[in-house]
Amino acid sequence: MYVSDFDFTLPEELIAQTPLDDRAASRMLVVDRARGTWVDRAFRDLPSYFGPGDCLALNETRVFPARLLGHRAGFTGEVEALLVRALPDSDGLNWLCLVRPGRKIRTGDRLVFGETLEAVVLGRNDFGERTLRFVCEPGELAARIDAEGHIPLPPYIGRSDRAEDRDRYQTVYAGDARGSVAAPTAGLHFTPEVLEACRERGAETARLTLHVGLGTFAPLRAERVEDVKLHAEWFDLRAEEAAKLAAARRRVAVGTTSVRTLETVLARTGGEFRALSGDTDIFISPGFDFQATGALLTNFHLPQSSLLMLVCALAGRELTLAAYRHAVEARYRFYSYGDCMLIV
Repeated sequence: MYVSDFDFTLPEELIAQTPLDDRAASRMLVVDRARGTWVDRAFRDLPSYFGPGDCLALNETRVFPARLLGHRAGFTGEVEALLVRALPDSDGLNWLCLVRPGRKIRTGDRLVFGETLEAVVLGRNDFGERTLRFVCEPGELAARIDAEGHIPLPPYIGRSDRAEDRDRYQTVYAGDARGSVAAPTAGLHFTPEVLEACRERGAETARLTLHVGLGTFAPLRAERVEDVKLHAEWFDLRAEEAAKLAAARRRVAVGTTSVRTLETVLARTGGEFRALSGDTDIFISPGFDFQATGALLTNFHLPQSSLLMLVCALAGRELTLAAYRHAVEARYRFYSYGDCMLIV
């Protein structure tokens, strides 16, 4: 099977550039796997699909302003660094980053970001990423990143970030664990009222964390699906949340990041929901044997992406691509700030 088998045509004007004023005003395409059908609904209809025994798995990771703009010391040309993750076994000042323009940023360069933040390039990594070491006290770094950083909107959003993106490119249930360079976008549609409506229907909610990094949004480098390798991302599932998932009749993953976390936990524990944390590079494509995921709420994804392959693994490639073609014809809004799909 080839990566090119997961392609579709999307008019550029359907790529959502801004969020709706009302989070819950999105459209929702509901795909029934058993029947091979779909129906157009509104996101506010979501609670009607749930009842006692259902558990919504919510990724409570927090997006941080990981996009830094600056220049090399002694030069005026703009450089950009996207902070991907703090490196382990350090004091929190060493970070794996994507940089632009990559051909000009060399080991030993000093990068200046605004008035309060500087970093030294320590080295180059396997896929062209750089290791940066920030010049400040460890306890000061988060505040300096908040002051100088920008919300890392995806490149298909053709505008600079705005003040309102700090709120809207964040789920209403985000916790204190900051670490994502992209939002778990299926969760962006929720409001407290919709969450409460789900609970009133008898559904439980369980929180987990997967910090969205390169493994989720980096372009695939392989031609064959079997050769795809993803970057590792950090996840965490606490004991009390694992107990809720274990007790559920049906687990509804809110977003592909929740799917990857749930399936990683069961794969590593021999099928038991219990507290677990670590890195995962799990890649889910057609033929995958799902153990944890009973339903999925997800946004519409890029062609030939690992996220689209995950959706095809759950719903079937032909049904998924047919539903995508319908979504294009029906003028759904695509990608991070777009509409969503519920797969039951």
